[in-house]
Order: sequence, then C-alpha cells, then structure tokens
Amino acid sequence: MSIAPHRTVLQRYFAGVTEHAFMEHLGIGDAQLTDYLAEMLTRFVHMDRLFVLHNTSGEKLTEVANMLIEAEGLPPEGRTRREVFRHIGDYTLFWTGVYPEALKKLRHRSNIDSFIDYCSQGKRSYAIASHTDEDHDDPVLQRLSNDFELCAFGLNQVRKEFACSGTVIDEDGNVRRVIH
Repeated sequence: MSIAPHRTVLQRYFAGVTEHAFMEHLGIGDAQLTDYLAEMLTRFVHMDRLFVLHNTSGEKLTEVANMLIEAEGLPPEGRTRREVFRHIGDYTLFWTGVYPEALKKLRHRSNIDSFIDYCSQGKRSYAIASHTDEDHDDPVLQRLSNDFELCAFGLNQVRKEFACSGTVIDEDGNVRRVIH
C-alpha cells in the first residue's frame, strides 16, 4: 500500500481496508488499483460528490443515461470528456459494488436508468476515460474497464469488512470506532 503522508485518516483507512479486502478475497495486490478505489470511496463519502455532473442548463444529473447523453455531446478530445466518463465509471462501480441492493431503486420503472446496464456502461465509460492521448492509456482505468465485475465484487467485500469493523464515519469524514 503506497500511502502519501498528506492523506487524511479516512483516506488511509479506506486504503487499508481496500487493500486487505482485495488481497484476502481476490488475491489482487495491485496498489495502484486499490489506491484508486480507496480514493473513490473517500470522495463518495460525501453524497454530493456522486452528483457533480450537470447538463448544459445547469441541472444536476442523477441518472446514468442523462450523464451519458451529456458526455457524448462533448468534443472527443480533451480532459473534460475523459473526466466525465471517468465519473460515470466511478458512479456505476460505486453503486454496483458498494450498494448493489440500491440499483433496483436507482433503476425503477419510471426512471430512464431502467434501460441501463450499469456494468456495461461502467466498463465502456472507463474504457473511454482510459485513453489519455495518442501515445498511452491510463492503466488503472483500463483495468477497471476490463475487470469491472471483479472490482465490484471486491468493493462489496470492502463494504462487508467495513460493516463488521465497528467503524463509523461521521458527516465530516472523521473515522471513529464503536466499541460494543
């Protein structure tokens, strides 16, 4: 685990739990991958970070289908398009891995996402985001695209370890242990 000294307690906590879960349950010791996933979990502790994308009218995008429509309208080159697709990959991976039971609610019948396959769109979004320029691809995003379901399973194991640990994260992102 490569932990930078400037990381918060929450970032270090998620890095440790993610690394442990991926090694213990999947036999994956890829520090770049687990660090990326730990950063994603840290970011999404604050629910407002899940919904950072807006349409051209400034409305918050809460459905993957609408996020994809906006992303497809961006110029094919450039960082903005890449970051939007990366966020879509992160969003779909988070819900698929950490809260799979919430997908039914997110994809209810009256919602445009009822037609979306989160795994397929997550894989596709990471694949698009992985292309940084003509000379090379981002290996972590490419791995997330290739191994989306495996990473979702790993994140579910992270959730289970977190739930069993007696750890609580407050609204400010502070980590606390609850002793029973």
